[in-house]
Amino acid sequence: MSTATQKPVKLPVTVDKPTPYTFDLGLLLANDPNPVSIPPTAAADRTSLETHLTSVARDGAQVLINQLLTTCTITSHRDGVLLTLPPPQTPLPREKPIPTPKPETKWSAFAKRRGIKPKTREQRRNLQYNEATGEFERKWGYKGANKAGQDDAIIEVSAKQQAAEREKGTSVRGDKRREIRERVKRNERRMRRNLRNADGRK
Repeated sequence: MSTATQKPVKLPVTVDKPTPYTFDLGLLLANDPNPVSIPPTAAADRTSLETHLTSVARDGAQVLINQLLTTCTITSHRDGVLLTLPPPQTPLPREKPIPTPKPETKWSAFAKRRGIKPKTREQRRNLQYNEATGEFERKWGYKGANKAGQDDAIIEVSAKQQAAEREKGTSVRGDKRREIRERVKRNERRMRRNLRNADGRK
């Protein structure tokens, strides 16, 4: 009979170890306190080593299945046979640190006093409908509506405004850009002040 037609060897269902396993069935955990003794022949041959370690892992899986089938409640369901696990017993460390409440900023304290509620998702959307073009456009940011007219080739200016610009040495485009830059700087100053206030409350 050729090797290809040989049936696989049926391994025993019972596993005997000098020191018994300990289990936490709620986590499907089986602890093997026995040291892994590697035969001298397996230490020199990688294939033999892999075979030996596979055998050790197989014993652990087999003894875990035996424990599940003998201690856990088994019920029949229309979707199949269900096995009820007990609550886990082994405490596991948290993946992330325990959440701590963020310090209250000056704005959040002000909003609480005035009863100001955060905007909804729809209100926060940076879009508005332009009836002239019949399309939605950004309220701010790249090509935002607040920058309308800045890039126009010609800007209509009244004679009075033009005389005032000549006297001050400014322009409509420059004034608009300076206004935007000042608004950005004010927001950055408020943000830094809020951070300092938050650090002072810690």
